[in-house]
Amino acid sequence: MAAIIIQVGEEEFKAELTEESAPETVRLILDALPIESTARQWGDEIYFDIPVHADEENARQRVSKGDLAYWPAGSCFCMFYGRTPMSPSDEEIVPASPVNPVGRMHGWEALRSHAAGEKVVIRRDD
Repeated sequence: MAAIIIQVGEEEFKAELTEESAPETVRLILDALPIESTARQWGDEIYFDIPVHADEENARQRVSKGDLAYWPAGSCFCMFYGRTPMSPSDEEIVPASPVNPVGRMHGWEALRSHAAGEKVVIRRDD
């Protein structure tokens, strides 16, 4: 497990990347840190381009609030905090296509106050 900080705008979120489900994807993300990008939004998901290219690795078609994932189809890092346009309910969160599970974040509820266009930075929490 690797502790990271995800900064969205001026707000910082603590998170962990865990290797249990997608160890190669997590390794590639950690090797690319720090990462700086621009937030995009799809329903209650903030996602953004990262300089990582990985194939599907134990990819999932359903996620939970607070999950962090890598989207192979778009080379993006995803933060889920609620329903996407494909979700049938608030509790059944469906990404646009399968994602590699890479971790969890704390305080994900506060992502509701953020929007597309904000600067996003991921760095190690040393």
